Amino acid sequence: MPQFFMNKRLIILLVGIIILVALIGFSLRDREQISWPEQFIKDTAGFVQNIFAKPANLVAGFVENVQDLKNTYEENKILKSRMDEYAKIKVEVNRLQKENEELQALLDKEKDLSAYTPIHASVISRNPERWNETIIINKGEVHGVETNMAVITAEGMIGKIKSVGKITSHVQLLSAADRTNRIHATIQGSEDVYGLIDGYDDETKYLLLKEIPSDKKIEADQDVITSGFGGVFPKGLYLGKVEKVEADQYGLTQTAYIKPAANFYNIENVIVVVRDMEQPENEADKVDGS
Repeated sequence: MPQFFMNKRLIILLVGIIILVALIGFSLRDREQISWPEQFIKDTAGFVQNIFAKPANLVAGFVENVQDLKNTYEENKILKSRMDEYAKIKVEVNRLQKENEELQALLDKEKDLSAYTPIHASVISRNPERWNETIIINKGEVHGVETNMAVITAEGMIGKIKSVGKITSHVQLLSAADRTNRIHATIQGSEDVYGLIDGYDDETKYLLLKEIPSDKKIEADQDVITSGFGGVFPKGLYLGKVEKVEADQYGLTQTAYIKPAANFYNIENVIVVVRDMEQPENEADKVDGS
């Protein structure tokens, strides 16, 4: 009896294997239509997949939307911070632009004060009796020369136009003994100091720079130029160097002795300086050449 059951199990196993192989072979054939069992299994599997796919897609979409929302929130924070930075940068740009405009205006003013057009001329005469006061040049009104224009050489300023003819002009030298022969000047240094060239010392042959505040420290060898603030001469015409400084008798101001840069005695060629910036109409505003 046990032998029969063992043979029966073996027979069932073999039959099952044969059926399985047959089904596998049947399913592997090229067919235009599938069998109803296969169709049933596929439909059942598709139905089950469809039931589970929709919730899964909803969950996946929800998670994705949450992630997008989180990303949007982070991006919004970054954009807000950048907007704050942009606002700060805009304020800084506006400040720098305003500052740049102010500095440019100052630079243009500086250029205006120092800008001039040269008129080249030659010395044609000099009065022996007034050798230290006047020379005559070969340029006059027809060449654009006017009274009180500065006259310079390659070394520095020598004087101003005193009178003008049609084709000649008289130049009054800085060494002339004339109380109206005044020039607003600047002593260059770490801090510019201003004063008036007012007079000439015949003994030392130095120009006298007066009305310097007593609290200003002046040292020898500092350069002296025209300031441009006198209303007539342009800024930057070289006058000479400081030799020494003395306080006045009351101690309120100082007087600097300036060694002229130009040679007043050997003059052949000069330049008449035509200031580009308009001169003040009010004569009371003038200092240079007053």
